[in-house]
Amino acid sequence: MSTYELLSLDIDEGVAVITLNRPPVNALNRAIISEIDTAITEIEARREAEGIRAVVLTGAGRSFVAGADIAQMKGYSATEAAGFAREGQIVLSRFESLPVPVIAAVNGFALGGGCELAMCCDIILAGKKALFGQPEVKLGVIPGFGGTQRLTRLVGRQRARELCYTGRVVKAQEAVAIGLALKVVEDDVVDGEVVPGAVVEAAVAMARAIAANGPYAVQLAKRAINQGADEDLSAALNREATLFGLCFATDDQSEGMAAFLEKRAPQFKNH
Repeated sequence: MSTYELLSLDIDEGVAVITLNRPPVNALNRAIISEIDTAITEIEARREAEGIRAVVLTGAGRSFVAGADIAQMKGYSATEAAGFAREGQIVLSRFESLPVPVIAAVNGFALGGGCELAMCCDIILAGKKALFGQPEVKLGVIPGFGGTQRLTRLVGRQRARELCYTGRVVKAQEAVAIGLALKVVEDDVVDGEVVPGAVVEAAVAMARAIAANGPYAVQLAKRAINQGADEDLSAALNREATLFGLCFATDDQSEGMAAFLEKRAPQFKNH
């Protein structure tokens, strides 16, 4: 197992939870991006042996990720900035490449690089106080970790243009309304103080529900959706049929259908 300074990785009952912890707002710099990369590699290495079937990504404290580290980037040359953008894109894209679903539990700020990080996940759950946006133009730059592209694919060209051109920040309810997040989770309140833990609990509960299903089938569903989204419909339907057929070469398919007919809970083994 790897040692981390800027995040924690906890694995329990088939769910891996990555919690970013770089106070005060979990800003993305090269160090934390490197640790995210290492955590993904560790999940890949431990996935089969420990039965990891879903991942939850969140931030410690009152922010998911408030953006990239401006102090680190301020003096970059054009070449250095492009290199940093590509470095971040490669690491963030690894969440999309993980065979298991990744759920972002967004508490507080998810701005700039934080919004881009959330958009790499399969599903985004938003705490009631969550804020999303790509405000890079207010700093004289554009999103560099995939924001212009993934935002467009999630909310459409016109809305992505508005958000990227104005740098406007949207609240949780609007994020759901425009298709950026799936749903809003009410924050817990303890002694009058908002405790942003409910969204993480909701994400873990969803991850456990996913983990109870046929793991290979879930992997193939993720592949069909992610790869088919950029294909024309005919090619995407052909891909779906091929992957559907692959399910019938597994023990899990036999077990799942037998359990259904026998009116019992299935015992999936991911093969």
